[in-house]
Amino acid sequence: MVQHKTQTVAYVRVSSVDQNLGRQLETIGDVDRVFEEKVSGGSRTDRVALLECIRYVREGDVVKVASMDRLARSLTDLREIVDEITGKGASVVFVKEQQTYSRDTEDAIGRLMLNLLGAFAEFERTLIRERQREGIRLAQAAGKYKGRSRKLTVEQLVEVRGLIGSGVPKAKVARDLQIDRTTLYRALARKADDGPVGE
Repeated sequence: MVQHKTQTVAYVRVSSVDQNLGRQLETIGDVDRVFEEKVSGGSRTDRVALLECIRYVREGDVVKVASMDRLARSLTDLREIVDEITGKGASVVFVKEQQTYSRDTEDAIGRLMLNLLGAFAEFERTLIRERQREGIRLAQAAGKYKGRSRKLTVEQLVEVRGLIGSGVPKAKVARDLQIDRTTLYRALARKADDGPVGE
């Protein structure tokens, strides 16, 4: 029987196409393979690289992630993903938190630490969102906040509708235009003569 050569892989994620993955890769260090994506962590189905990573790892492999919030956006999601990976006999290393989880080290203390650190990461994200909303409210009150810039012109919207009508996937259209899928869906929901559409 051929012995599987164990590998160390990295999973890195940023929320939008204009963000850089370099800092996470530097934090993680050298690995055999990198799974990377530029997508919000909200929906598992949209995270193709994560699904590929979970399918790829085998017994004895190590998945390195810069921090817990890069792997999951909620505590429930974090537990499920870690369980999927460790269930295959691989281990998960969170570099920032200095935590390692595997099937062999699964115990009550390890599970408690995962829950505590995951809850803190989720809480921190909530605080950041609240600070952003408060900052926008203050800027609006001072007349300094103009909102996000428009991303799609009426001409582009007509072109987008034509591409999608001819069978081009929406995800590809969004990538080619370098806009978020949410922006695209919002644009498609508007009438062609409503003016430019933004995020």
